[in-house]
Amino acid sequence: MGATLSDSLKAQGFASSEIIARWADIVGPEIAAHSEPMKINWPCTAEDESPKPATIVLRVEGPAALEIQHLSAVILERLNRFFGWQAIGRLALRQAPLRRRQPVTPPAPLDPDATARIAADLPRIKDENLRQALARLGAAIKQK
Repeated sequence: MGATLSDSLKAQGFASSEIIARWADIVGPEIAAHSEPMKINWPCTAEDESPKPATIVLRVEGPAALEIQHLSAVILERLNRFFGWQAIGRLALRQAPLRRRQPVTPPAPLDPDATARIAADLPRIKDENLRQALARLGAAIKQK
């Protein structure tokens, strides 16, 4: 999946998907609940110059934009700590609805009787842990 996403992420200025995937870990859950990174604009520099700090564009929910703007110094410090150098120098905010992830519903519990029946049909497997794991897998497949 990383190889598939890498071209589209590079077009948005992201070197990897890690900043998007770990956004809540980087900036904290309170800030991440109301913002998400859209792209990073890297300034052009000559080959002999040291890199200049980039601008990160954040999508923020309308009512939270003012609060995110007030927390910009904290966000910049946390981002640069994540990068390990002064990579980001400025925030640009875009007010728009966040793309909310659909909550993942946990799978239904497995039927213990079905698991036991499948485990009984696996007599050649001597490793008990492997037999139980295969029985749970079989019960999950039958359940679907």
